[in-house]
Amino acid sequence: MITASVVTFHTSYVDLKRLLDCVLHSSIDIFFIIDNSSNDSLREFASLSDKIVYIHSDNLGFGSGHNIAIRRSIELGAQYHAVINPDIYWEGDVAKLLAGFMDKQEDCGLVMPKVLYPNGDIQYLCKLLPTPMDLFGRRFIPFKAYQEKHDAWFELHRTGYAKVMEIPSLSGCFMFMRVGTLKQVGGFDERFFMYAEDLDLCRRIGEVSKTIFYPEVSIYHKYEKGSYKNRKLLKYHICSVVKYFNKWGWIFDKKRTVTNRKCVEQLGIK
Repeated sequence: MITASVVTFHTSYVDLKRLLDCVLHSSIDIFFIIDNSSNDSLREFASLSDKIVYIHSDNLGFGSGHNIAIRRSIELGAQYHAVINPDIYWEGDVAKLLAGFMDKQEDCGLVMPKVLYPNGDIQYLCKLLPTPMDLFGRRFIPFKAYQEKHDAWFELHRTGYAKVMEIPSLSGCFMFMRVGTLKQVGGFDERFFMYAEDLDLCRRIGEVSKTIFYPEVSIYHKYEKGSYKNRKLLKYHICSVVKYFNKWGWIFDKKRTVTNRKCVEQLGIK
């Protein structure tokens, strides 16, 4: 069984309908809409199919919402669960292809497909584990040349994003995960309201299994970068990043150093 979930918050009807069209033509057996909106106007989408389960929830954050679906997936005995953003869409049966890959990679707990902008350009969402400078410097140091050079290294541009790679930090916009692994690590850390929860989960999954980028499958992502445009979202972003480094270490993080060194050596980009 393959389950999946989306967390909504007054989400665009157009975006959600487009995602659901993809879901309903895929191998996803049950799709959870966890609605953190102040009203339940999105409930009407549950009438599209018996495979859609709508749950109106208190807004306790992105990870908390997805954990509702993850717990249900564990109870149902699902084999795989996908965490999907509302602004994602694809062609073909992505879930079937990713499940087929995972079936052959029993040591893989998380896989992310190639993520494209709507115009077909690659989104560089494979990353090393961040230092404080990686997250704060790239955002607040106003030198374009520095930012471009830093991003090229941090986001592993030199790999070309054309081969299967084990990557320590993969984007939360589309996370296809083994339910047994999710049960083992406990799902998202609900102390993160929004942002960095995917980084934290990916890192914890990486401690017990492989986290893999699989470019043979691709999806599309509008990628609004909300925290770059909205001060409230920026505040959430900064608070979550602080919580992340308080949890894992700011300057001294031996596991980060070892993991990143192993990654770049395996990819041959030292």
